[in-house]
Amino acid sequence: MGLLGCGVTAGIGAAINTGAVKRGESVAVIGCGGVGTAAIAGAALAGATTIIAVDLDDEKLATAQRLGATHTVNSKDNDPVKAIQELTDGNGADLVIDAVGIEPTFKQAFQARDLAGRVVLVGVPDPGTPIELPLDEIFSRGGSIKSAWYGDTLPSRDFPMLVDQYKLGRLDLDVFVTERIELDKVDEAFETMKAGKVLRSVVEMPR
Repeated sequence: MGLLGCGVTAGIGAAINTGAVKRGESVAVIGCGGVGTAAIAGAALAGATTIIAVDLDDEKLATAQRLGATHTVNSKDNDPVKAIQELTDGNGADLVIDAVGIEPTFKQAFQARDLAGRVVLVGVPDPGTPIELPLDEIFSRGGSIKSAWYGDTLPSRDFPMLVDQYKLGRLDLDVFVTERIELDKVDEAFETMKAGKVLRSVVEMPR
């Protein structure tokens, strides 16, 4: 149960609960930190058949593949909107999850979804972050734009299900633990986390 931290449940819930992924759908996730990779795992668990991971870091993209991504896009070298459209027969993804929470990635998520597709914002934006989108384009595309507070997770409902999926070998929670540290290394772990070098650090208390 200790592996079901806020980031993991927020990401999985963003796909399964908020995004309501259906079997056979296409899903794109922008930002492959702990929350984004969890969203990829959630999409795979729900039966999505095309799962596109987008990030600037090749190592994070490799981890995303371990968790179920069928395609990866390094947005440092490629236009993510164009890449997602190309990987979905020119249509855009049924669901695009923004796990970053800044204006450029949200615009990419909006533009990369299929007509009548869904956008889920699970990355937490800084207070006051502005966004500019043409209102007529929001209207003409239809679909929905939702925010995911902790993935709309209900612990009493979702935790037992996720534990069962882990035991069945369908959900690899262990991959989210990048390092195990002792209590006196917490400050260093925070710096590593801010640098985006880990998915999750687990503090092990001395026995």
